[in-house]
Amino acid sequence: MNQTIAALIAKRIALTLLILLIVSMIIFTITNLLPGDAAQEALGQAATPETIAALRLQFGLDQPAYLRYLHWLGGLLRGDFGMSLSASLPVSEMIAGRLPKSLELAAITTLVSVPIAISMGILAAVKRGSLLDRMISLSTLALVATPEFLIATFAVLVFAVKLHWLSALSYSGEIDSFEHFMRAYAMPVITLCCVIIAQMARMTRAAVIEQLGSSYVEMAILKGARPARVVLLHALPNAIGPIANAVALSLSYLLGGVIVVETIYNYPGLARLMVDAVSNRDMPLVQACTLIFCLGYLILVLLADLCAIVSNPRLRT
Repeated sequence: MNQTIAALIAKRIALTLLILLIVSMIIFTITNLLPGDAAQEALGQAATPETIAALRLQFGLDQPAYLRYLHWLGGLLRGDFGMSLSASLPVSEMIAGRLPKSLELAAITTLVSVPIAISMGILAAVKRGSLLDRMISLSTLALVATPEFLIATFAVLVFAVKLHWLSALSYSGEIDSFEHFMRAYAMPVITLCCVIIAQMARMTRAAVIEQLGSSYVEMAILKGARPARVVLLHALPNAIGPIANAVALSLSYLLGGVIVVETIYNYPGLARLMVDAVSNRDMPLVQACTLIFCLGYLILVLLADLCAIVSNPRLRT
């Protein structure tokens, strides 16, 4: 059985690496199809044709696309993301200063949202059809339908402009107290948690309801098991796989929603760096940031698959 699980895990990892390779091709192709000239954008409109040609030669922009892709892919395998066209710095160095900030924001959002969302989903499933279930379903549906930029703007108007509790700019200086911590993370975390909790709670509710309608749960109820025991010891362990998928899909929202949140709140993370790179047409930096976001999504999906395989024996065949 252990060999079967190990083989399935190895296949999932190999498939993830293959998908990542395909994604890298798509990213490189799309960024090179964008209009404009990267060398012209980096040097400005006052640059002479000779200077532009020299920069294109320096960064290999004069080579065919397939050669540039192979060179870029080889650099990725060595941990070299290339040089930034706008800052003339190694891309890996620029990312190293921003990626920890985005990971901190994602980690705090996860620690806040996952327990709340799973608890709401389980409670709504247990109280299915009640007033509480309808209130949770209605509120989560409304939050899912609300764009994150609207939630962020509303949070700024309420907490920063009206109540003066928090600053509209989320991050400034070093964090040396709880007050600074709240100023840095409260607004972005609230915005991200709203939609993440809503999505996760709805999918968790559906997964638990499916298990509560199964035959083994009905047998446990007929044997006189208490409702809490039925949910915690019978339904919930068998819903781990679907719940893990719900968590992974909801957290993958961070990869897109964080772009809007970091831009609105001026948070110095990787998403804000990618937005600036797009504005400056810094293609090596855009490619590296996009690939990291795709890698994060693939890792979340891989972890969800592995949780489902380990928790559900039927998926091992």
